[in-house]
Amino acid sequence: MTFTQTNDPNVREHVQAFQNLPVDEQLALFWFVYKEMGKSITPAAPGASTVSDSVAEGLFNQIKALPHDEQLQFQRDLINNADNQYSRMYGSMSDTTKLLFWYRLAQGMENAIIVPMPSDYKLSSQSQELLNKIKQVEFEQQMNIFRDYVSPMGAEPKAGAEV
Repeated sequence: MTFTQTNDPNVREHVQAFQNLPVDEQLALFWFVYKEMGKSITPAAPGASTVSDSVAEGLFNQIKALPHDEQLQFQRDLINNADNQYSRMYGSMSDTTKLLFWYRLAQGMENAIIVPMPSDYKLSSQSQELLNKIKQVEFEQQMNIFRDYVSPMGAEPKAGAEV
């Protein structure tokens, strides 16, 4: 699995704070990040030179075909590093493609193709504080935070696996 954590202690601190949240709160926070900062993230994810749009889109299409409860479980499995076919597919992607994949999931949530976030959901105070901190860092650091957050998710591809 590809994972290059930046040497920036500020980025590491934000990523660690993200990862210390309960799984469903991590998912919720990432949704709120998309909702509040999606317009600035949009050009960075698809436009990055190392992104494989077709790989991200291929996995997205497989996940959107699942029932909503399985879509949610898949997202939890990624965070928990569960070892299954989909998480191995995710684990084989580049860091930037993983970021694009999460962006596509958020777009799907917005359109209810992917299990949507409950409209009345409120972030915990800890998550809201982290969101506010993330909004205050420079764009490049935000992208590093998100990339370093999504990078270690999923599972290692296995020899002979259907990836």
